[in-house]
Amino acid sequence: MTTSTVDRTQELAAFLRTRRERLDPRDLGLPDRRQTRRTPGLRREEVAELAGISIDYVVRLEQARALRPSAEVVEALARALHLAPDERAYLFDLARQRPRDADKLVTTATPPLARLVTDLSPLPAMLLNHRYDILAWNAEMARLLVDLDTLPPSQRNSMWLCLMHPKVREFYLDRERVVREGIAHLRAAWAAHPDDRALTDLIAQFTAGNEDFARLWAERDVKVSGRGRKEMRHPEAGVLAVQFETLRPLQDPDQLLVIYRAADAASQAALDRLRRS
Repeated sequence: MTTSTVDRTQELAAFLRTRRERLDPRDLGLPDRRQTRRTPGLRREEVAELAGISIDYVVRLEQARALRPSAEVVEALARALHLAPDERAYLFDLARQRPRDADKLVTTATPPLARLVTDLSPLPAMLLNHRYDILAWNAEMARLLVDLDTLPPSQRNSMWLCLMHPKVREFYLDRERVVREGIAHLRAAWAAHPDDRALTDLIAQFTAGNEDFARLWAERDVKVSGRGRKEMRHPEAGVLAVQFETLRPLQDPDQLLVIYRAADAASQAALDRLRRS
């Protein structure tokens, strides 16, 4: 698969195959017949039966030979494959059946949101677009991660920092999970913005230059994490943990407001030391 452009038909075919192969027939009340199964997961005819569509159509979809499936077929496949909400939205994007506003690519922070990021001090906060470009940040976030003013705009991207920056790439204690969650977001954004050349170029750069990214990208996970916990080993403050919350403004849905809070008293003390330094 190439990431130079979004080939929706090929990606739809690959996504359907991987999701079919991940299902255990026993979990769906289907006969195991393990000795007769040559591939993992469900058979195509089982997916067809569960979705109420023809086997031939499932075959053509998985071989990238079918025309764009209708919204009804996409919904039936999503139910048959037991897709999570983010995976379902991704499937609708690939099939070009999910209603969306005009694709408006955001490259600069909306002024009210940029001011909000500053006003959120002393909580570390930043504003991202769908590519994970960092559009605005406050002083606390810069002290926690890296001085973003010293980086060229092309490197002010949270995924780039995690993968490529010599300091930040060793920052997270559970780096695999952080990278995996970031990739799942990028994959959803990639399907929702198929004409965003900067995003596809960024993914191609990561795929070619980072083995972890290439391996995890090929798994086709699609899940957007709106909140969670990150544990960090900061060179000055030591080990600390933060809870993060991601908010999507109604008027600017392609901008993501990310806010960090200390997860415990020791982490709060570490953040306080950074702020005073």
